[in-house]
Amino acid sequence: MLKTLIINGAYYLNTSKSYQKRKNFFYNLLENDKYAYKHYVDILMITLIFISVAVLIREVKYPVDDAFLFFSTYIISIIFFIEYVLRLWVFSSVSSTIVAQAEHDTFLNNEVRLLKAFKSIVKRKFSYIFSVRAIIDLLAILPFFHELRLLRIFILFRVFKLFRYAKSFQTLASVLAIKKFEFITLAIFSSIVVFISSVLIYVMEANNEASPINTLFDAIYWSIVTISTVGYGDVTPITPEGRLVAMIVITIGIAVLAFTTSLVVSAFTEKLDEIKEVKIITDVSKLYDFYLICGYEDVARELVKKLKKKQRNIVVLDEDEKRVALAQSDGVIALNYNPANVESYKKLNIDIKKQVKSILCLREDDVENVYTALTVRSIDKDVFILSLLMNGLNRKKLKFAGVDNIVYPQELVGLITKELIGKPVAFEVIHQLRSEDTNVNIDEIAVTSRIAQNFPHLGMLGNKNFRVIVLGIYKSSVDKFYFNPIDSTVLQSGDYILVVGYKVFIEEFENHLLSRFDYE
Repeated sequence: MLKTLIINGAYYLNTSKSYQKRKNFFYNLLENDKYAYKHYVDILMITLIFISVAVLIREVKYPVDDAFLFFSTYIISIIFFIEYVLRLWVFSSVSSTIVAQAEHDTFLNNEVRLLKAFKSIVKRKFSYIFSVRAIIDLLAILPFFHELRLLRIFILFRVFKLFRYAKSFQTLASVLAIKKFEFITLAIFSSIVVFISSVLIYVMEANNEASPINTLFDAIYWSIVTISTVGYGDVTPITPEGRLVAMIVITIGIAVLAFTTSLVVSAFTEKLDEIKEVKIITDVSKLYDFYLICGYEDVARELVKKLKKKQRNIVVLDEDEKRVALAQSDGVIALNYNPANVESYKKLNIDIKKQVKSILCLREDDVENVYTALTVRSIDKDVFILSLLMNGLNRKKLKFAGVDNIVYPQELVGLITKELIGKPVAFEVIHQLRSEDTNVNIDEIAVTSRIAQNFPHLGMLGNKNFRVIVLGIYKSSVDKFYFNPIDSTVLQSGDYILVVGYKVFIEEFENHLLSRFDYE
């Protein structure tokens, strides 16, 4: 009967949406660095830690207000205790373990072995309890027993909790962890040197009444100070034999210090790329309304130059290290990720629907663009995707992959060539417009609801007063571009006006449209 109740209870908790929602909430709040509100919890905990230490320092020589003492001793300890229990709770799922064992035994037509499930649960929970972080968390709670004044010193263990909340500490720990074996070897070597030198200096100096080294503790203290090359000078050997030992220990200390420095430097060198990548991902996760460019080749590079001039946010993904390096040298946020791989977007830690303005598949390879489009569509069905098309035969494949807009360079070149055959002056105009050295720009102006309200018709814009030419207007309502539109064309929110003129005149024209708002 009891076994049935336990199994039914486990199934209930495992399938209860409210229970799982609460558990996921606390897990995200305590453990998930990608969760927005975890940052605030970390700041709160760090603040409480510093309050505890400040009260401890103040209490040494000066009286502390009872309210502050009560808050530091009891309230903060209770908060840390609740945190400890919650971390223990979310570390592993008890109900999932019981359900998994029940399903396994039922599938094999065996009796459900709850004892085995409980052993697994206890093993997992104890693996957390005896972890370094959990031990520090537990020691940080001990100052709650304030009557035992010795336990007040455990407030200092709260400082070690900073390693849990501060990412820089976590990064440092992860960097040094890759040299764990080397550091352990160095620590063992240093310990042996300290032990031998302590015994030697004690034997050489202890029988000399004038020597400050009279006990084995004095010898150990001298050895540690000497091998660390600190050299306070308060305890020094006076016998020739003791000074010989000192010279040997100093020499070894310099070697140990140099080896330690080289270990730290090499560890950071090996992890430097990873640290940079984490920093870039953190920066990307904070961006909104940016263009995600997949592939960085010639077309993508030209487009990036245009977007940068308009001060648009850009992120480049490319699986080729050389192209990524080129993008970074061009001042663009770029990551060496394969845009056709779902894992790449998971690593980015972004919400495509909320943060990405559009995704541009600009690899000069239709197969790569198709795979990228399919991957993106599997993540988000609504985000706008534009793709480059290199071979007209692959147009249907890109459409099938979910691409919203296709750019076929050969088709555009063919149309322009057809229109401009035998027109050398027209060719020269096109060349000047595309040249980086010219001040003449082709730009687009988005029609907002306020622009449409203040300038209902195209002829009311007053662009001629600013020597700006309107080439055409894109009507988003009908998804159609109108070349050389008439002045009576109605402007609607969401339309785009394509203009050409000197850069400074276009800027003045845009300022004119904006300044109109100030007088309304």
